[in-house]
Amino acid sequence: MSSSQAHVGGDFGRWLEEKSEAVKVELAEKFPPVTSGPAAVHQETSAQRIEEVLLGHEPAGEALLEELATEDTVPPLSDEELARQALANGGDDDDPETPE
Repeated sequence: MSSSQAHVGGDFGRWLEEKSEAVKVELAEKFPPVTSGPAAVHQETSAQRIEEVLLGHEPAGEALLEELATEDTVPPLSDEELARQALANGGDDDDPETPE
């Protein structure tokens, strides 16, 4: 790689990092950390919420990382199985006529 290619990659990397930080700030403003109610229960007493990790409010815990690694080993569901589950679930309104 020539020095000009390294410089472009460095500029791109810097630009990408700046964009990533800007998106994190924007999301953090839209979705501030939960400070009250059941969702505010600390990691020691409840499962860690992936949203809090993705928004940068807390670091990923070992249990969350293990859970994500486990999900990578599960075979994907077939389209037929996904359709069956969608039709079987009435969703928030519990109406099977409007499956989620």
